[in-house]
Amino acid sequence: MQALVLENVLNLSLREFEVPAAMGPNDVRININTVGICGSDVHYYLHGAIGPYVVKDPMVLGHEASGVVTEIGGSVTDLKLGDRVCMEPGIPDSTSRASRNGQYNLDPNVQFWATPPVHGCLTPSVVHPARFCYKLPDNVSFAEGAMVEPLAVGMHAAAMAGITPGDVAVVMGAGPIGILTALAALAGGCSSVFISDVQKVKLEIAASYPNVHAVNVKTQDLATVVRNATAGWGADIVFEASGASAAIAGAIAPLCPGGTLVLIGMPLGPVAIDVVAAQAKEITIKTIFRYANVFDRAVALISSGKIDVKPLITHTFPFSQSIRAFEFASSGDPSMVKSQIIVDASAG
Repeated sequence: MQALVLENVLNLSLREFEVPAAMGPNDVRININTVGICGSDVHYYLHGAIGPYVVKDPMVLGHEASGVVTEIGGSVTDLKLGDRVCMEPGIPDSTSRASRNGQYNLDPNVQFWATPPVHGCLTPSVVHPARFCYKLPDNVSFAEGAMVEPLAVGMHAAAMAGITPGDVAVVMGAGPIGILTALAALAGGCSSVFISDVQKVKLEIAASYPNVHAVNVKTQDLATVVRNATAGWGADIVFEASGASAAIAGAIAPLCPGGTLVLIGMPLGPVAIDVVAAQAKEITIKTIFRYANVFDRAVALISSGKIDVKPLITHTFPFSQSIRAFEFASSGDPSMVKSQIIVDASAG
């Protein structure tokens, strides 16, 4: 069957490509409906690597997905044919120490879609463990289902921050992860979130949500805005979601004394952090890597209406235009927040 294959840097093909997909008793087969284009997908397309993860052979892209169950393994009891699902893309070793500790996202041997050498899901059909498939309620569309994966990142970051009801947060970076982190922080108890970026469209979308305040750092100083809004105290939490070295270096300034910095974005190289400034405020620095144990709650937040992901989906492409979709996603077009590819329009 056809798949969107990254042959090498800046070289994509939509071609016949068979991904090994043997069904086990605890697996299900899923016809893919919608796949979101993630920043990591774009990064592999542009650079062929993210840190130690290097594309050495042709690889199918995509890991933010929803679809329909079409085949069920003999031991699966909680899913049935025709169920609409979203899929958690990482498959850990359930016997690993990380998994036993409840931190399966940190399993060194996790098999994560579209992370070399593991193939992704931009193909009509995949086989996946049933335990990592989550039913979509009737009021959650396939497009929203494909947003559960990036929302899970924001929710994991919000949980890692240890939010206290009424906290004020800052999110640096208004891409999909940044905006979803802001929404997760509000859902987790923050009273308000300041979100910074230089892209006008992204900031306008972010500011359309209640209690999210957009700061264009081209024309405003983020730390000054936050101090003015908090009687000079600063934000309780800063989430750095851009991965930009300059942003990370400036992430301490908006924090209040005793505040928490959560690093989400992955920088391309070394980052200079003012350790003395961090010590003077006695800040706590935390990091996250993907997520664990949040997918079901992400679905519930979307279904309940507590988090509305629809405004973030700015562009949609058919599967036949997958290459064009990636060219657009990597173009830096200021109108784009999240692009999605519809693999199977018949079920939508």
